[in-house]
Amino acid sequence: MSSEASAVWNECLRVIEQHVSEQSFSTWFKPINPVKLEGTSLTIQVPSQFFYEWLEDNYIQELKLAIKTVLGQSGRLEYAVVVDRGNSANQPYVVSYPQGNHGNKKANVTSSDAQDQKKSPFQMESLGDEMLTQSNLNPNYTFSTYIEGDCNRLARSAGFAVATKPGITSFNPLMVYGGVGLGKTHLVQAIGNEIKNGPEDKFVLYVSSEKFVNQFMDSIKDGNVKSFTNFYMQVDVLIIDDIQFLAGKDRTQEMFFHIFNHLHQSKKQIIMTSDCPPRDLKGLEERLLSRFKWGLTADLQMPDFETRVAIIRRKMQSEGIFIPDDVVEYLAYTVDTNVRELEGILISLIAHASLNRVEIDLQLAKAVMKNIIRDIETEVGIDFIQKTVSEYFGIELDDLKAKTRKKEIVIARQVAMYFSKEFTNHSLKSIGYHFGGRDHSTVIHALTTVNDMMDTDTNFKNSVNELKKKFKMRSY
Repeated sequence: MSSEASAVWNECLRVIEQHVSEQSFSTWFKPINPVKLEGTSLTIQVPSQFFYEWLEDNYIQELKLAIKTVLGQSGRLEYAVVVDRGNSANQPYVVSYPQGNHGNKKANVTSSDAQDQKKSPFQMESLGDEMLTQSNLNPNYTFSTYIEGDCNRLARSAGFAVATKPGITSFNPLMVYGGVGLGKTHLVQAIGNEIKNGPEDKFVLYVSSEKFVNQFMDSIKDGNVKSFTNFYMQVDVLIIDDIQFLAGKDRTQEMFFHIFNHLHQSKKQIIMTSDCPPRDLKGLEERLLSRFKWGLTADLQMPDFETRVAIIRRKMQSEGIFIPDDVVEYLAYTVDTNVRELEGILISLIAHASLNRVEIDLQLAKAVMKNIIRDIETEVGIDFIQKTVSEYFGIELDDLKAKTRKKEIVIARQVAMYFSKEFTNHSLKSIGYHFGGRDHSTVIHALTTVNDMMDTDTNFKNSVNELKKKFKMRSY
C-alpha cells in the first residue's frame, strides 16, 4: 500500500468513526486496507464480495461523506475485492468496482434503522463484560477432563494447537467428526475454554447449527439481519456444532457462507463438528464443502479398552468415589459403544450406590447394567446365555469361566461364546473377558469349532438349534 493512500484512508476513518457505532466501525471499516491513491481516486481492498455489497447497501452515505471531506467534491472511491486468495503459485484474484456500482443501490442509515439495531438481541455493548454469558461454553469441558487415547489423539493434538494459536495455524477451519457420544462437543468446547481463558482478549462463541438457523430465521422475521450479521462477524473464534443440520437450508447456508468467508479472511478461527467427513455431507452447497476442506479434518473413533478404563477412573475420581478394579474392567469391557453411554452408566451406578447406601461392587454393576444395556434389556445378555447353556449341558456356571480343559466343559463354553457373538453386541475381546479373561483368538476358535461341528455332527446341530430357540423367544 502507498503511504499517501494510507494517510488519506486514516483521515477518512476519523470521519466515519463519528457517524457509526463502535461495533460497526470495528466490524466493517477496520478490516479495510487502502491500496492506492491516483489523483482524487482512492482504491480500498475489502475481504470479500459480500463485504463490498454490505458496505454499498448500508454505509454508502458515510463513505461518500468521508471521501468528499478528505478529497473534496471530485473525490472518488473504488473497491478491490479479493475473490480468490490465491497460493504460492498464483497471485490473489481481485475484482475492482467503483463506489455506488452495486446494482445502483444507495442505502441510507436512518434513525429508524439505528433504533432497530439497538433493540437487536445480537447487539453487544461491551464484549469484555458479556463474554462469559455470550460464549455459551460449558466450563466443565476442558482439556484436563478430556481423556486422550488412540481413538482421538489427532483431533486432540490439533485442537490444542488451535487453542494455543487460534486463526494462525493451518488448521482453519478445524472440522471434528465422529459418531454420537464420542466427545466431539467436549473437545471443541475445551478448545473454546482454553482460548477464552488465555492471555488474549478473544471473543469465543459456541453455537449449535440448530440455534444458528433459528437465530437467522428470527432475524429475517424481525428485520434484524444486519444486526445478526454484525454480531457473527465480530467473533474471534466461532464454534458451530453439528454442521450437518444446515443441509437443505439454502438461505442459512448462503448467510453462513458469507460469515465463514469474512472470518476466515480476517484470520479468525472457525471450528465445526459433524457426524461424518465433509465428503459424505449431503444437502450442503459445494462451495461450502470446499471451504470445509481448507483446514484440517480429524475424526473421533470408538474408545478402546484402555481409554474406557481411563475415562471410568477419571469420572470416579472427580466424584470422589472409589471403584474396585474388577468393576472398572467389567464396565470397560461391557460398554464398548461410546463415551456418553459409558458416563450414563457410571451416573446410574453412583446413584444406586448412594440411594441404597451400599458399596459399589461387581454385583451392583451387573444389576445396574441390566436396566441400561440394550442386549440385556432383551434378557439375552452374556450372563443369561452362560446360565442357559450351563443348565442345558448340566455343568456348573463357574466352570464356563474356569481354566478347566474337560471336553464337555470346553464344548459348552464354546457354544456359549458362539451365542454371545450371535445375540449380543459385545466385541470378541469383551466376550473373552466374560469367559475368564480369555483373548479374542480363543473366541474366534470357538466360533469356528461350533460351525464345523454343526456341519459334521447332527446331534450337536440339533442341540445348538434347540438352544437357539430359547434365546430367540427371549428376544421377542
